[in-house]
Amino acid sequence: MTEPARVLNLAVDREAALSEAVDAVRRGACVVLPTDTVYGIGADAFDRDAVQGLLDAKERGRDMPPPVLIAEPSMLRAIADEVPEGAAALAKALWPGALTLVLKAQPRSGMDLGESLGTVAVRVPDLDVARDLLRRTGPLAVSSANVSGREAGLTCDEALAQLGDRVAVYLDGGPVGGGVASTIVDFASTDKGKVLRDGAITLETLRQHAPLVDGIDAPELEPEPEVDPAVEPSPTPDPD
Repeated sequence: MTEPARVLNLAVDREAALSEAVDAVRRGACVVLPTDTVYGIGADAFDRDAVQGLLDAKERGRDMPPPVLIAEPSMLRAIADEVPEGAAALAKALWPGALTLVLKAQPRSGMDLGESLGTVAVRVPDLDVARDLLRRTGPLAVSSANVSGREAGLTCDEALAQLGDRVAVYLDGGPVGGGVASTIVDFASTDKGKVLRDGAITLETLRQHAPLVDGIDAPELEPEPEVDPAVEPSPTPDPD
């Protein structure tokens, strides 16, 4: 029998709430956490069954593997096999923030995120409580806290209404921002870097730190409340 979900208010007892979320992750369960974009559903990135539980909760297939959130840029080499000079420069300058790097996955990491084609999409969120949790759990596979195809939750209650008891612990940090999506830069297929999706960080800013990054043509940026905390590591990222 599925245990009822626990909804914990971070404003009431942050330490106790984070500790309970860490325990849930360590036993292979899913948690919901606030990020700097939307609420995300997270699971241990190194636990195949936990990642599958995340996909099942979202009613999503393995053809849409989740991105990975980390607490610090220094954790990048634990999950990425190669970090080109341009990628390292962008991470140093722009993390935490709205930058997602697509890199070749570290084969020794044991991660199985789905049909990722040997790549991993990585981001450091710009929200203290999210990074605090990530420091305690290690890298988490994180996708937007919603059933696939529906709007991502911008409040804990919205996430709970969609995911219910498929998630063990909900961390309620109040409403989160929505806003412009993260910029995605692919370093898995080219060492120079290529923008896969324009977002909050402009090409001009990227080139201040990695001058060889190739851009793409894109329409004017608009708020994207349905975007994941990061993006799926695929040639044509799907924002859900």
